Amino acid sequence: MTKLEPITKRSIQLLKTLFEKGKSTNTYTLRLKQAELSGQLGVSRQALNVHLRKLKNNGYIRTGRGFIDVTEKGLAALGVSTTPAFILLKISPIKRIHVYEQIRELAVSRAFRIAGEVDVLIIVEREHLDEILKKLYMIDGIEDTRTYVTIEIIK
Repeated sequence: MTKLEPITKRSIQLLKTLFEKGKSTNTYTLRLKQAELSGQLGVSRQALNVHLRKLKNNGYIRTGRGFIDVTEKGLAALGVSTTPAFILLKISPIKRIHVYEQIRELAVSRAFRIAGEVDVLIIVEREHLDEILKKLYMIDGIEDTRTYVTIEIIK
């Protein structure tokens, strides 16, 4: 395991600038060696590199040492929405632990335990919303479900 170096004030300033000036985006990151990926696809590494270069030049992916990101443009080309849906859950206090365990098994983007009128916030891709809702309805202990679908990104 690599030892982390202490972060400097200049590095913090750079990180803060990147965060403030950056744009939040949806990406899917694959951490797989190109040799493994080409083997899974049944193509040579050279052929894989030709396709990756085309996808990268057209803005569908970003690549770096040891990773490939599918960008929002790539997601749109696949017909995957970049605007998520939010599911808010009210859970029976007696069943919370059970419900949390069940939620951990779901294929959702993120799930948060929150304080307030509801107990859980789930972020899910719109394409999977119906499937996730059907699974949630099967979980004993969920008292109320509210679903919100995003229309567009404002900022």
